[in-house]
Amino acid sequence: MAKMDINSVTLNSEIGEKGTLNLSINGRLDSKTTGKIWREAMLAIKKTSPETIMVDASGLNYCDGAGIALLFELKLMQERKGGNFETRSLAGDFQQLLDEFKASEFLEAGVEKPKSTNLFEDVGKATLSIVGEIYSIISFLGQVVVALFSAITNPQQVRWRDVLITSELIGVNAFSIIGLVCFLIGLVMAFQAAIPMSQYGAQLFVADLIVIAMFKELGPLMTAFVVNGRSGSAFAAEIGTMKVNEEVDALTTMGLDPVRFLVVPKVIASLIVIPILTIFGNLFGLIGGLVVILSLGFTVVTYINQITSAGSYVMLLAGLVKSVFFAFIIAAVGCHEGLQTKTGASSVGESTTSAVVMGIVLLILVDGIFGVIYYYLGI
Repeated sequence: MAKMDINSVTLNSEIGEKGTLNLSINGRLDSKTTGKIWREAMLAIKKTSPETIMVDASGLNYCDGAGIALLFELKLMQERKGGNFETRSLAGDFQQLLDEFKASEFLEAGVEKPKSTNLFEDVGKATLSIVGEIYSIISFLGQVVVALFSAITNPQQVRWRDVLITSELIGVNAFSIIGLVCFLIGLVMAFQAAIPMSQYGAQLFVADLIVIAMFKELGPLMTAFVVNGRSGSAFAAEIGTMKVNEEVDALTTMGLDPVRFLVVPKVIASLIVIPILTIFGNLFGLIGGLVVILSLGFTVVTYINQITSAGSYVMLLAGLVKSVFFAFIIAAVGCHEGLQTKTGASSVGESTTSAVVMGIVLLILVDGIFGVIYYYLGI
């Protein structure tokens, strides 16, 4: 038997029959004395590992919330390991307070073992998820189109200040990275093409390759990729954070449509800025090709004459038309994923990642569709 005097309270512990630990508490069990009694009780339980804990409270003359917490913790410990817990001679008021708490509400729910699935079931679930996501995006794109038509007919309702701010973020701040990427694309493509063309004495036609590829394909596509990774993810993160902080719900409560209030300014800014960035991307791509052409011994005038004869305004406009659709997709998908953000800080990161991945997939898909259309149109 162990006896401990702790100011105005004592704890007696004794091992009984059949693995029973008898705890006798005498005195005042309050917020000042419970801490020491708690540690001593846990030490006694650790040493004996009892199947049953019997608490004799006949000598307990006062017990506040801290003391009830101790008794409940002992009860909860026994519930978790399948043991028994009993109290003896606990005053009615104290017993009623203890009974207010149910151990079942504090026990951790058992983790169910995941059911095994087969390949067909996994493929089916993935397909349904993709179809649902595509349906959601198409529905959202329809809402954005309707909101854009409303903005065109009622331009005074557009938040033009936000349009200017977003245009600066998308355009001015992204100009340098787009120029660098397109310059390197033109440089590498011209250098790689010059090696096999030199075998046929056709190095000058590297200029034709550069202007056609940049105007029709790489200029709009690389610009869209950079803006999607840079600004599309930013749209998703911004609106996703607002969704987590319930700011989007607050807009709805105030009678403001989140699509018109948040999405339309970003879409308008993208439609204005991305075609302009595409033009500069084409220019820097041609400059990258020029560096290789000069290294091959050709002059600047020869290069300009060659790209002038090979390229045309139709090619340039074909790429700009694609860039308009790319701009719409980047802004709409980024805002859609932001509005689909669930609760939790990690959901913002998931929405950002989803916006970039879905944006890239849709950009390539739309680019392929335009490739087929331009093929039949002879462009």
